Amino acid sequence: MNKLSQVTTRLKASSGEFKMAFATLPPTDWNTTLFDCCDDMSTCCYGFWCCPCLACTVSGKFGDNRCLPLCDIFSPAITAACGLPLCVPPAALSVRVGIRHRYGIKGSLCRDIATSCFCEWCSWCQMNRELKYRKKNPTVIVNVQPPPMMMAPGNAPPSGFMGQPGIIMNSY
Repeated sequence: MNKLSQVTTRLKASSGEFKMAFATLPPTDWNTTLFDCCDDMSTCCYGFWCCPCLACTVSGKFGDNRCLPLCDIFSPAITAACGLPLCVPPAALSVRVGIRHRYGIKGSLCRDIATSCFCEWCSWCQMNRELKYRKKNPTVIVNVQPPPMMMAPGNAPPSGFMGQPGIIMNSY
């Protein structure tokens, strides 16, 4: 899928129906793989020595509450006390899916669940590297579409119709 895809929506107005097309970017891959920790040693060390701190930092950079990843620490203990085992870390999964959707990164929910369950630390490191990359190289979408035009339906002007002052138009 190398071309821009278009999504067409219809807006209804009192005077008629308009069509607008919105251009979206083609899906991309993550800029680093899950195990490219050595590409950014500061993130690697930060994640290794204090993964909860890295998780809170990533959550804050993404625009979510910085304390959101603490759910990953406390929710298994709380749900286990109630007799419900929880193996999917909710914050890691939600932030990962959010980053994928915001930046149009290829993937699936099943892959995100597996990554969040079995490679949570590597997942937080990958998300931090992605946010750093996106901050350095922001995506700019330029809308080159003309503004919508509305044409009034009508009949052809009668013979001798005056279009502009002083100019008489005749139909042949």
